[in-house]
Amino acid sequence: MFEIGAKLEGESWASKKLKEPKTSFEKIGKNEHQLVFTFEKRKGKPVTLVGRFYMSDKEKKAVLKLLKTKLACGGAIKDEWIELQGDVKDKIKDILQKDGWKFKNKG
Repeated sequence: MFEIGAKLEGESWASKKLKEPKTSFEKIGKNEHQLVFTFEKRKGKPVTLVGRFYMSDKEKKAVLKLLKTKLACGGAIKDEWIELQGDVKDKIKDILQKDGWKFKNKG
């Protein structure tokens, strides 16, 4: 028999997708992090990414707020990365080193 439309029986692809666990990570202290930078241009505007932050969302938001306040720029959190508007790598490094963060590249 020929049928048109979706079957409503069983699990849908959306419910299967929701059941997949998010990637888990181990929370570590700020002095154990090895932060790195990436730089992108989006629609011709510079964006600096710093990360990977292995910590709770609340702690990441506190770091983002600190950086946005000190740098007077916009920013957002995407997964384990913090994105900030502008080419502000050196300023971010200074602020976070004073706050006790470690970076992968010494220099």
